[in-house]
Amino acid sequence: MSTVEPLLRTRSFSTIRTESTPDNNVHWMYMHTDMAPGTRPCFRRNLLEEMWKFTSSITRSSAERQRGNLRHFVLASDATAFNLGGDLELFAQLIRERDRETLLGYAKRCIEGVHILSTGLGGDVRTIALLQGDALGGGLEMALACHTIVAEEGVEMGLPEVLFGLFPGMGAYSFLCKRVSPQMAEKLILDGRLYSSEEMYKLGVVDILVKKGQGQEAVRELIQRQQRAAHAHLALNACRNIAQPVSYEELMAITEVWVDTALALGERSLKMMDRIVRAQERRSVHAA
Repeated sequence: MSTVEPLLRTRSFSTIRTESTPDNNVHWMYMHTDMAPGTRPCFRRNLLEEMWKFTSSITRSSAERQRGNLRHFVLASDATAFNLGGDLELFAQLIRERDRETLLGYAKRCIEGVHILSTGLGGDVRTIALLQGDALGGGLEMALACHTIVAEEGVEMGLPEVLFGLFPGMGAYSFLCKRVSPQMAEKLILDGRLYSSEEMYKLGVVDILVKKGQGQEAVRELIQRQQRAAHAHLALNACRNIAQPVSYEELMAITEVWVDTALALGERSLKMMDRIVRAQERRSVHAA
């Protein structure tokens, strides 16, 4: 049996599906396993809680790690979209209620997740985002936090927050600047348009581009290649965290700006959020 062949885990969740190899060296996590018509594939709070509960369960302490043992974590989706981003319905509600504490708490939970992905679950894991459907807003931010982005052709990617006067505040700027110039990062954030995975590959945002339906196999091949040079990839994890760190403090400081910016939005922006929520719901019905 291949060491990268995933087996269904016995542990059950309501919003995610998880698979792991018998040696627990490769873990796949699929978001939105509970999708029903009209349900938006976004970062609902229960999804976030289950995602980080699972990643915490597979994170090893420094004493538990074995020298030369490289592990992998793959973030994917069971929905037609990878992830459409933050819960705009919740955002609009909290902004109208002026509930800064709850809004910041939601943002902090997102930051905790992207930070653990970017640091390799403590250092011994290479993280991979598999995009087989659209990745927008916070969905793209989560993918950017991973070491490698594998995307299938025809996927749309973008940061549309500027359309309602906001910006992506859960890591987009920090992680984009590791892949493209700061000027290009600002352009991607401020123009608000959607890019194809082919365009993002040419820009250097997507690492591996494959034809539709070939994403999972490409991830398995990537894992096999990296496992053959485990020591080198573990060393690169350490070098990356030294030379190009994205600290938790940096992410939190930026998300504080995001929260304050969100609370300053007027009703016109909030109504745009409402329209996007309805569009996402119609999209989900159509996809089903």
